[in-house]
Amino acid sequence: MAKIGLMMGSFDPVTNGHLDIIARASRLFDKLYVGIFYNRDKKGFFSVEERKQMLEEALAAFPNVTVIMAHDSLAVAIAKRLGVGYLVRGIRNAKDLEYEADLAFYNHHLAAEIESVFLLTAPQWQHISSSRIRELIAFQADIADFVPKSVMTKVEEINDKKQWL
Repeated sequence: MAKIGLMMGSFDPVTNGHLDIIARASRLFDKLYVGIFYNRDKKGFFSVEERKQMLEEALAAFPNVTVIMAHDSLAVAIAKRLGVGYLVRGIRNAKDLEYEADLAFYNHHLAAEIESVFLLTAPQWQHISSSRIRELIAFQADIADFVPKSVMTKVEEINDKKQWL
């Protein structure tokens, strides 16, 4: 039986830390879904379509990884529908662990057949977060060390448009 994983997040934007976790998870599973989970009522920094495009470009080298989108849904509901056996989460620090352990408790209660798998973030990415990246983008700071080329391309497009306003 195939091992199928699901890593979910808002990916607003995807960072090199996310990519590290996804790359490592892709080696653990036969099939890995990367789910952009979003709330239709909340406006993100990047549109959901832009996030999907940036993720797909960044993950093009991973043939067993598929990007999906889900809104207003529980991860376990999507996981059940896709035949997922494992929910993959990255952990940067103790704060993340506490948050993820709480989620894992409820996910297990809702779907005991789905296991939560935690991967520790590589040391060089422990301090990277999408919220900090968005702040740096807003101030047009250099983020090249923290995000994939697909994000840099999108940010350059945004900055070029701003110059014309």
